[in-house]
This record gives sequence, C-alpha cells and structure tokens, in this order.
Amino acid sequence: MTIEKRCAAALSMVLLAGCNVGPKYVKPAAPSAPSYKEAAPAAYSQAPPGTWQPAQPQDSKLKGKWWEIFNEPELNSLEEQLNINNQNIKQYFENLMAARAQVREARAGFYPTLTGNPALSVTGTGNGAIASTAALPLEASWAPDLWGRVHNTVREFQYAAQVSAADLENEKLTEQALLAVYYFELRGQDSMHNVYDRIVAVYREELKLTLALVETGIDSPEAIPQVQESVEDAEGAAIGIAANRAIYEHAIATLIGKPASSFEMPVKGLTTAVPEIPVGVPSQLLERRPDIAAAERTMAAANAVIGIGKAAYYPTLTLSGSGGLQSSSIGKLFSLPAVFWSLGAGAAQVIFDAGLRNATVAQYTATYNADVAAYRQTVLTAFQQVEDFIVALRVTSRQMERQNAAVHSGQTYVDMETARYQTGIDPYLTLIGAQLTLLNDQLNQVTLHTSEMNAAVELIQALGGGWDVSQLPSAAEVTAKPSEPAVKTP
Repeated sequence: MTIEKRCAAALSMVLLAGCNVGPKYVKPAAPSAPSYKEAAPAAYSQAPPGTWQPAQPQDSKLKGKWWEIFNEPELNSLEEQLNINNQNIKQYFENLMAARAQVREARAGFYPTLTGNPALSVTGTGNGAIASTAALPLEASWAPDLWGRVHNTVREFQYAAQVSAADLENEKLTEQALLAVYYFELRGQDSMHNVYDRIVAVYREELKLTLALVETGIDSPEAIPQVQESVEDAEGAAIGIAANRAIYEHAIATLIGKPASSFEMPVKGLTTAVPEIPVGVPSQLLERRPDIAAAERTMAAANAVIGIGKAAYYPTLTLSGSGGLQSSSIGKLFSLPAVFWSLGAGAAQVIFDAGLRNATVAQYTATYNADVAAYRQTVLTAFQQVEDFIVALRVTSRQMERQNAAVHSGQTYVDMETARYQTGIDPYLTLIGAQLTLLNDQLNQVTLHTSEMNAAVELIQALGGGWDVSQLPSAAEVTAKPSEPAVKTP
C-alpha cells in the first residue's frame, strides 16, 4: 500500500472521532410536592396577631446576601469578613481550583504529544580518526478519541469540578448560617446575663430585708441561709452565662479568620425581630440547594464514567510519526540530505480479558444507580428540613406570643405590688416575689427568642440561602484557566 493510501485510511478512521458509545445523560426524576404542608395558610388561620408567617407571595425567594434580611449591621459586617477570611471556605475554594486543573489535564488527551531528543556524539579511534554525529529528531504520537473515552473523561472531570463548585457554595452557606446562629446565641447570652444581674440584685435586697427581720425577731435565723442559697445560685448562673458568651465569641472569631485572643464583641442584648421568610414552593428547592446540585452533578459524572468503561470494548488507534535532522557533521545538519521522516499507525484490541470489561461497566453502572438514590435521598432530606424548620419557627413564634403575654402580665403584677407596697398594704417581700416571677418570665422569653432566631436561620439554610443553580459554573467555565475566558471543549 502506498503512503498516500495509508494516510487516507488513517484519515478515514480519524473522521470517526467523536463517536460516543456511552449512555446519554438524562437527569432522573426527583420526588416533589405542590406545596409545603407546614406553610399552608390553614396552619396560620388561628394564629394570634404578630405570629410569624412565611412571606407572601409564595413564589418569592431569598436573594444574594440572605443575612441582610435580619437588618443587623453588625451581623452583616461579620458575614462579609467570614466570606473573605474563613479558612474552611478557602480550603473548599482551593479544592475547586484543583478540580478545574484536572479538567485541563484531561483535555490534553484530545491532542498529540510531541517530543524532541537532540543529540551530539563524537567518537575516535587509535589511529587518530574522529567521527561526529549530530541529530535533531522529533517524535509525535496521537490516539484519536474514536469512541469518546477522552470526551467522557473530560466530561467526568468537568462534572466533578461542578460538584466541587457546589460543595464550595454549600460550605459557604454552612459557615454563614453557623455565624448567624452564634451571633444570635451570643446576643441571647447578653440578654440573659442582664436578667440574671437583676435577679441577683433582687435576691440581695431580699437577703438584706431578711437579715433585718431576723435582727428584729420577726423572722427566724433559718431564713437567712435559704435566701443566701438563692443569691449564690443566681450568681453562679450569671457566671455560667459569661462563660457561654465567651465561647460563642471565640467561635465567631475563628469563623471570621481571627485569633480568639484578639477578638471582642461589645455587649448588646438580643433585640432582633424575626423577619418574614419567603419559602417558595418545593419545586424551587431543587434549584436552590447547593447540596442537591452537587448530588445531581455527581450523577452526571458517574454517567460519563460508564462511557469510559464502554469505550474499552472498542479498538484503539495510535498514529505516530517521527522526523528531524541527522548528519555526520553539525555544518551539514540543516541541509536537505540530513532530513529524515517516517509515519506509522497501529491499532490495539483486547481479545480476551476474562470478563474484566463487563465487570468494570457493571461496577460503574451500579455506582451511577447508587448516586441516583443518593440524589433522591438528598432531595427528600431537603424537603424534611424545610418542613421541620417551618413548623419549628411557627411553633416557637406562638410560644413567644404566649411568653410575651406572660411577661406583660408579670409586669402588671409588679406595678400593682409596687403601688400596694408604697401605700403600706403589702410587705416588701411580696413585691420581691412579684419581681422574681417577672424576671423568670423574662429569662424564658430570652430563651424562646434565641430559639426563634436560630430556627429562622436554619430555615433559611434549609432553603439554600440566596443561592440558585444558575450560579453554578458551566462546563466551559470550569474548563478555562482562572485567568482566561471560557473555552469550549472540542
């Protein structure tokens, strides 16, 4: 066969490149529902005024910096610092950069490799004869992607890079939500410490009055240690609150990338109101949660791996060529007679592998099916979390309404006892009892308010924060170098 015919035959086989023997990826169906059960209007029909309700309209959703919905400038500032300095987020970002580099590594398989091996040798004999040889050879080889092996490998790494991008967004959301929870917990501790300080002050007044009553013989000495115990219990609780606050402060410092030893937050009570939160509809959740996006892209990558396994059933073609310059002297190296070249082609086909390829494809298929199940389980878990936190927020909000009413009644009782004490109708101890009852009601109020804020943050996190799948980088974007515009995969 002439060299022209050989080249034509090789070219005809190269034209087959791009044939993908792997299965086409079709996104599997996921479980869904027309609406959230716990957000239905009927669940709020008997709620008293002021009880938390999901924002209307139902098809609205959170945008971008979701924490701004709380209208807390201090929290906003902390979240911005977290997005820049959090080390866990940086770790996930570098994982994404590594995944993008793997895509470019895989793309190299589309192109031939070229190597050079320049050499110069000098030999001599005993009679003084000297001979030299100079060579500048080049070798090239290329394995056309006839059956989509390289194509599917690139796709696998592209999808894996998208998984890494979704994991990065999920880590951001996790860290952002954790910071918000710690912030509201710390502010709750500040409010509780304030209440305990007032409780301690009331108990000390009671102790002072008890000592006076014992000295005058009106009360028995046994009353003194009882009141002292109450003072010490309240003081111990206040000390515990201070320790809890410090722990939350240290945790916030770590989240925003600062040493706990050099970070402080001013004391400020919890006064933030729970905002209305747009929960949307369940079908939107599939597009809003980065963990769902990661699970879906994992399926796509597993599907591409099946294509890699199926390509092993078909022969591989390798085209090779060599050429260059070679001469007995450097002076003649660049002359026409010094030029040499050769072309070649080879094919390889596995004839017997004892079922290895069948087993490999079966393994890849099972992995894909497992990823489908994991995807659907992720969706189900997402629906569960949203329903859980909607009901948690609704119930806690209703508890807060009752507790606010209890605090209001307690304050009314204290005002009445203050008036009765000032007119001499009731003794001071009765007023102290009313004050302690009110303060305990206020402690419960702070605890419920903190739980209510945490439930709001957890609901926002369950809804995916302000993210949606349109922000996931495309295959072209994860293929491009970070400093270059996106390029398309051939």
